[in-house]
Formats: sequence, C-alpha cells, structure tokens
Amino acid sequence: MLAPPRISDTAQSAHDRVYRGLRTRILHGQIAPGEALTLRGIGAEFEVSMTPAREAVRRLVAEGALQMSSSGRVSTPELSNERIEELAALRALLEVELASRALPRAHMALIERLQTINNAISDVVSNRDAVGYIRTNLEFHRTLYLRAQAPAMLAMCETVWLQLGPTMRALYGRLRRTEAPQYHKLIIAALKAGDEPGLRLAVRSDVTQGLRMLAR
Repeated sequence: MLAPPRISDTAQSAHDRVYRGLRTRILHGQIAPGEALTLRGIGAEFEVSMTPAREAVRRLVAEGALQMSSSGRVSTPELSNERIEELAALRALLEVELASRALPRAHMALIERLQTINNAISDVVSNRDAVGYIRTNLEFHRTLYLRAQAPAMLAMCETVWLQLGPTMRALYGRLRRTEAPQYHKLIIAALKAGDEPGLRLAVRSDVTQGLRMLAR
C-alpha cells in the first residue's frame, strides 16, 4: 500500500500547479499590463491556500513576470519604452543565435512542422484570437530553437518572452494583424535554402519590428 504524500510534497504540488498556471497566462498575454493580482484571488482561482499562492508569486516576481511594490501590491509590469527596447535587443541577440545554431539540424520534417504551425497562426489571426496568436507564435519560435540544442540559451529566451507576455497582448491590438507574420515565410524559405544570413535577418526582423514600433 502506498504511503500518503507528505504535507510538504502536497504543498509543493499545489505551488507548482499555481506557478505553471499563472506563468502560462502571463506568457500568452491573458493578463493585461499593470493588472493587479491578489493572493486571495489567486488562491480562490486555483483552490489553494495562501502559502502556495504566495510562493508561486514570489517565483514569478524573481523571473520578472510579476512585480511587487513596497506596499506589497502585485501586478504584471507596465513596460517603459526603454524596457521594451532592451527586451527587443535581447530577443534579437538570443533568437538570432538560436536560429543560426538550429540551421544545420533543420531537416524537412522540422520545416514542414513550422509550415503547419504557421498555417495555424493564419487561422487564429482570422478568428481575431489574440491569446491563440501569441501562443501559436511562440510555438513556432520554440519549435525552431529546440533544434539548436542550447537549453541554457533557450531558457533565457523564454524568460524574456515571459516578461513580454502582457505587452505582446497590447502589441497584438496595435498591429491589427490580418495574416501570419510575413517574416515567418522568410524564415522557412531561408531554412529550406540553408541561407544563414537570410535566416538571421528574417529572425531579427520578426522579433524586433513590432516591439520597436510599440516603443515609439
């Protein structure tokens, strides 16, 4: 007969569930920039006590996904123009390098998978699904970057995405997209051709152009 889980294990499981749930919502732009969160509200939503809610929030604050004021108010960050520029520059550095490292391992199955994801992006854009767009767009990039086999660099990249999540929702509203990003087609074409300069340029343009327009 299996022993019942220790209290610490149960608390850790609750903390992980709250952390993953909040992290996903922030990453996909389901929480607006500057939106306030309360431990009581988080606990009620995830049906947990204050302790796992507090630990999940503390972890997300450390990752830059949430911010806490001196008074203890917790919210998603409202990024300044300077901060948006900084994160755009980080995306350009990290994602261009990840794409470049992925290129030698970009077999046809990967390229076909990217094309399928890009078709899905077109579908969510036509449905005006902002959260679906952000989620599927990140899936496109993550699928490519996994081929780089550079887990530390990808983890840094995902932290940047997390900090940008609420802002990406605001950016989607500003861009009023009617089709998948044009640079995705250029990324796929460069992968097919084995064109590293073209790939680097397409990725850099894709990950910075919209953000820098938002920072103007």
